[in-house]
Amino acid sequence: MTSVNLAQDLPLTLPEHKADDRLTLLDDPQEWASFSQNEAGQPGCWASSVVFEGMHCAACAISIEEALRSVPGVKSVQVSAASHRGRIVWSEQETRPSQWMQASAMAGYKALPANDAHAHERRRQQARRMVWRVAVAGLCMMQVMMYATPAYVAEPGDITPDMVHLLRWASWVLSLPVILFSCTPFFSAAWQDLKHRRIGMDLPVAIGMLGTFVVSSLGTFEPQGPFGAEVYFDSLTMFVFFLLMGRWMELRMRDRTAGALEAVLNRLPDSVRRRSADDSWERVSIRQLRAGDVVEVLPGEAFPGDGTVLTGQTQVDEALLTGESIPLNRQAGDAVIAGSHNLSGRVELRVEQVGAATRYAQIVALMESASVHKPAMAELADRMAKPFLIGVLLASAVAAIAWWPQGPGHAVMVAVAVLVVTCPCALSLATPAAMLAAAGALARSGVLVRRLQALQSLAEVDTVVFDKTGTLTLDSFSVSALHVRTGVTHGDVWHWAERMAMHSLHPVSRAIAAEARQRRLQQGQGGDAQALPAGWVLTEHPGQGLSVQWPASDGFQRVLRWGSATFCDAPNGPCERLQVNLADEQGWMATFELQETLRPEAIHVVTALSQQGLSVKVLSGDAPGAVELVARSLGIDDFRGGCSPQDKLAALQAMQKQGHRVAMVGDGLNDGPVLAGADVSFALGQAVALTQSQADMVLMSGRLDLLEHTLVRSRQTLRVVRQNLIWSVLYNAACVPLALMGWLPAWAAGLGMALSSLLVVLNALRLSASLGRNS
Repeated sequence: MTSVNLAQDLPLTLPEHKADDRLTLLDDPQEWASFSQNEAGQPGCWASSVVFEGMHCAACAISIEEALRSVPGVKSVQVSAASHRGRIVWSEQETRPSQWMQASAMAGYKALPANDAHAHERRRQQARRMVWRVAVAGLCMMQVMMYATPAYVAEPGDITPDMVHLLRWASWVLSLPVILFSCTPFFSAAWQDLKHRRIGMDLPVAIGMLGTFVVSSLGTFEPQGPFGAEVYFDSLTMFVFFLLMGRWMELRMRDRTAGALEAVLNRLPDSVRRRSADDSWERVSIRQLRAGDVVEVLPGEAFPGDGTVLTGQTQVDEALLTGESIPLNRQAGDAVIAGSHNLSGRVELRVEQVGAATRYAQIVALMESASVHKPAMAELADRMAKPFLIGVLLASAVAAIAWWPQGPGHAVMVAVAVLVVTCPCALSLATPAAMLAAAGALARSGVLVRRLQALQSLAEVDTVVFDKTGTLTLDSFSVSALHVRTGVTHGDVWHWAERMAMHSLHPVSRAIAAEARQRRLQQGQGGDAQALPAGWVLTEHPGQGLSVQWPASDGFQRVLRWGSATFCDAPNGPCERLQVNLADEQGWMATFELQETLRPEAIHVVTALSQQGLSVKVLSGDAPGAVELVARSLGIDDFRGGCSPQDKLAALQAMQKQGHRVAMVGDGLNDGPVLAGADVSFALGQAVALTQSQADMVLMSGRLDLLEHTLVRSRQTLRVVRQNLIWSVLYNAACVPLALMGWLPAWAAGLGMALSSLLVVLNALRLSASLGRNS
């Protein structure tokens, strides 16, 4: 074997195997951004989102994970059996995409970029082939049943031995297309399992199919032999048909469940018309767009980046990105987001953010992360899958040995029934099918589920804690009063306040900066506020505010502080309104008092949560008086103001120590520790860079009423998961003894296996439908 220094040579393929030319194209670093993004906290590492072809079960997911982890340079792997998607973190210093994709292909599962342009067409072709296999199996099954019926209904002597033999030969001929064509997916997967010395869920099924065909063929070729008493072509064709029909319906339902993610992933255009330097229009790839470019967007097209409308007027559809189902009017000067659809008029757009910097890219990253996340119950089922399959093979062998004295043919068919009926497909689908159905439906209503486990945790919470500013209140504030230090002018205060506030994402700072800009415009001072000069050092103090330092001309260090009263040494005085302060090296300079507005849906949401038996609390970093005013107006009796991020986390941990399951709702800006520490957490999507949020779920539209909606749906989801698990356990508990005792024919075993998996998926699809009706 040739040794290769990956750090120096970075070969595009593994030494022993020649990768497909298309895979090597993905080794170009310029292509990585289309299906990968830099992994936070791991320099030189990329997280790639891919789709795997050929997957059918939890054992397939485990096999893919094992194959990819064996590739040098692959740091972590997550593969979901329900969505057939994976997230691979790899180091660009040690490997390339073609290498780990080739490793997956060698294991029998082809990996494709999640946004592959031809993925949809390949799925259509796969579905079409599946329909043909089902049709062939169904047609042959009906014909074989017609030839097998006389043997079941005829009295002794009604049919001559020659006629019985002829009917067997006819059934054998009709079974050949089923074995050679319809059974191909099962045999192919089983062969891959054997080649790689592993056990998948298709292996026992394939053994059962092949065993039935061999035993029946021997009975046909040698009617007087040990297997000549009976043939089972009817059972073979029936359970192949039932299994394929179940798998085809699972395929259709999985595609429907993942529809929200697919719809979002494929929203951006491949190319756009960009204005060139000579004012002509040229068509370029979307990857060539840069901030500042001006592009033309026609009706029916998607906006290629975040930006501002320069000319034209139209309506846009942002439903899949924000949950807002009503078309929104957009005209010159209005902002639009990448991935939203232009519905009515031609517009020209100045692009301000492209690629990974857009809100669209952040949404896609969150949805892809959720699609490969495994809830705890699903991980348990996956770990149980392989030991269970080993037990299935041993149980079938024991059954064959036990029944052999009763007749070799019957013994083999009992073993086949055990092999087929005990396949744990339903158990492995029970949790992820329901979770993904719920996550897909919630995404369509404007709630992004980052971690599927959060759905289970949310169904068990008994306490909901709200942040105040930007969560229970709107982001819009107005300055109601301004207090300044003697000798300081209002003009100076507004000047420095704007320059400080423009560097903060807090809703209060944004309101101050907006009002300061409006004052300048009214005074004829246009333009944007000047950025901090070089040499000025800006420092963020979590939970307190901002400070900036710079050397003055007299040699002394100048300091400005912007934030809480304590941070700015403001005079202590009772105030029920929200305040933000400004200070310099001499101490307090000014205090802004702001009037804030409650969210219109806040009262309804708090009331609804209380009626459901939940305890509602408020933890805020704002002044206690301002927090009390908002809490009392909403009917919340348990509140606390003046909290630092550490105070919030300590209060939440104290609740958890008392046995409470706590959900935290915040704006995601300075609530990182408490959001991460909560049992389940929500962030308002309009208030935070999504990829920086620590929340389990993101309310994309920023509407709090989605919180109540999500809580109700999480309980429905957990109920469906439990129903699926109970059904799966009861099915195996009832059918396995019947198969072992020889009371369950092979065709009934195939029907039971197909129906069990189908029932699980149908139950999950019912959940998706109910979520859609109520969203």
